[in-house]
Amino acid sequence: MRESYRAANNLGLREVLATAMLLILGWAVAVPPQPLYAAADEQQPRVMRAIRIQLPITGQTVDRVRQFVRRAIDRAGEEGKRLTLLFEFEVPPKQAEFGRGSEFGAALDLARLLTSKELQGVYTVAYVPNSIQGHAVLAVLACEEIMMSKEASIGQAGCDEEAITAAMRSHYKETADLRKTIPAAVVLWMLDPTLEVLAVDIGVTEYILTDELPALRKQHTIRSQSKLYDADNPHLSLVAERGLISGEEARRLTFIKRLASSRHEVAKALGFPPEQAEENPMFVGAVRPVRIDVKGPISPRQAAKIRRLLQEEVRQRDANFVCLWIDSPGGSLEGSLNVARAIAELDSAGRISTVAYVPNQALSDAALIALACKEVAVHSQAVLGGPGAREFSSEEIADAREAISDPNGPFKHRPRWLAAAIVDPQLVVYQCSRPGEEVFLTAEEFQRYLRQHPDARKGEPVTVRGQQFRTVGQQAVRYGLASNVLDSFSQFRQYYGIDDLDLLEPGWASFLIDVLASPGVAAFLLMIGFVALYIELHTPGIGIGGFVSFVCFVLFFWSHYLGGTAGWLEVVLFATGVACLLLEMFVIPGFGIFGLGGGLLVIASLILASQTFVVPHNPYQFAQLQKSLLTIGGAGVGFVAAAMALRKWLPKAPVLSQMFLAPPEGEEAERIRRREVLADYSDLLGASGVTTTQLTPSGKARFGSRLVDVVSNGELIPRNTEVRVVAVYGNRVVVEQAGEPQ
Repeated sequence: MRESYRAANNLGLREVLATAMLLILGWAVAVPPQPLYAAADEQQPRVMRAIRIQLPITGQTVDRVRQFVRRAIDRAGEEGKRLTLLFEFEVPPKQAEFGRGSEFGAALDLARLLTSKELQGVYTVAYVPNSIQGHAVLAVLACEEIMMSKEASIGQAGCDEEAITAAMRSHYKETADLRKTIPAAVVLWMLDPTLEVLAVDIGVTEYILTDELPALRKQHTIRSQSKLYDADNPHLSLVAERGLISGEEARRLTFIKRLASSRHEVAKALGFPPEQAEENPMFVGAVRPVRIDVKGPISPRQAAKIRRLLQEEVRQRDANFVCLWIDSPGGSLEGSLNVARAIAELDSAGRISTVAYVPNQALSDAALIALACKEVAVHSQAVLGGPGAREFSSEEIADAREAISDPNGPFKHRPRWLAAAIVDPQLVVYQCSRPGEEVFLTAEEFQRYLRQHPDARKGEPVTVRGQQFRTVGQQAVRYGLASNVLDSFSQFRQYYGIDDLDLLEPGWASFLIDVLASPGVAAFLLMIGFVALYIELHTPGIGIGGFVSFVCFVLFFWSHYLGGTAGWLEVVLFATGVACLLLEMFVIPGFGIFGLGGGLLVIASLILASQTFVVPHNPYQFAQLQKSLLTIGGAGVGFVAAAMALRKWLPKAPVLSQMFLAPPEGEEAERIRRREVLADYSDLLGASGVTTTQLTPSGKARFGSRLVDVVSNGELIPRNTEVRVVAVYGNRVVVEQAGEPQ
């Protein structure tokens, strides 16, 4: 009895264990296998790295991809991010024949790499923008997901082979069974189009070879069947060409999940920023970096200089990484757009990475230069956008909006309407969203978007009408205008794996221009220029002071002209002001109108030459006006101090004392002052006398026993020359030369 109980008890235990095992097996069968990358923490940040695989595939291609994979995995591990690898299989433009010709051994090695344990936990995506044939198809099939453009096709994998071997069939089938993107029977048909594939409905659609049909009939009831490709009845075929499947057909047959017309659409579909779909040289080979500085106000000349560096110097140095260091208030909308186009055109094949680094500010149109780069790294306090050095006309803004909103333009990988709002203060942009997508649109654009996506919702505006859009640091990253926040250039170099960058500069002339246009040097030039002019007026006939003064003013206006803040208007105003001052002093004595007007013209020309605007309208412009006034004020104070010192020193100088007209001092000065206050020189009209000093054009002449201050009609009259009074204006006596020097 006890033995029977134990036997029954043991039997029950065995039944329980057997039932549990069946439940576990049933659960394992019911739950579909998850991709390896899904095992990672879903909350873990993700990153995507991209590489372009130019066909045909060779052994060098495999080495390059292996290096890329290892570097990308190492970096993702350091950053603690889940990694997605995007492989774009690229056919060179206008060279469709290179879609064939891939070596089977190399393609197999690449497929094995993409399915190896090394990539465990990494999600792999193949992107096929153009039609490819040959064994490159095997590498495409080795990725966990395939995306294609609508017109692209893949297939005819064995087109380069005289015969399809059993080993080839085995490797293609093995890869298809592993990834389960395209059914194995279809893959074998793509390798050998002489095979016939059937689409069989057994409740679900199965794709089998014709010789597999009898076995399938024994297991399932076949509701219907059709040929994948029927040469006799093409209109009944599921695909249009033998051995080939287009992107549109693959999507319709559910072999692929989605289509993409560009790598940026691939990134968007996978939930990554567009710039992560670009190839980064630091992962695919030796980095050859260069740096271009964009500092200070941007002028058309400076923009042209930067564009030449991008188009000529970068290519001559064979650089593949260009850092644009931007710290600028902008100033030339057209010039900045031209630079943005040059950045976009730098390499149409995408072999050159362009990264903007903004440590402080990229205001107004300068922000467009940053946004044209593939990536934008900003300091946490750096400002992108907002009012800058200039206010733009409505025509300039309209042209800029058209250029920025171009879906194929330099800003196609950025929120284009936010970029447009940086220069157009009247543009109101809303943060719009739909499940899995966030976009920034104007009200008009949102209505178009809503017709395509009825589930879209318009959120709050992110711009304010009447104000140029600006964003700071991390906020720029959230809006998709920046890629990273890096608080130092050492962090920048470490992040991008760069030891040093060669600074591209046009040459010594540009350096000299920057130095001369700096506020301190500009103030010094002005001070020396006015002091030299003062010396020239008090040492007539020598010319050294005049020459130095001329050189100083030329250097001042030349540096500001080439620096983009001065033009011919400022030069003309300055020359006119000086001419008015000279007229007032020597030719047309009056009530000081020419003197006052000339002085104001000179000051106005110097202020305008130091800035890109006339009347300030924003904080930056007010700050710049303050700098301009400080520069000119500093020069004025320096001139007054130097003139006072020279007034005492020049008459005592060993050489210049013989040529400098010393001012009267002591009792003589007081006697002359009293006499001139009460003087009436009308009786001298027509009288003749002799100059006691050189008239340049003012000086002194003696008429009998009277020593009188006189002025010539603009001509220089030497000392001891006979003169005749031709006009008298109060105490101002005008003379002309009456004879040869005595």
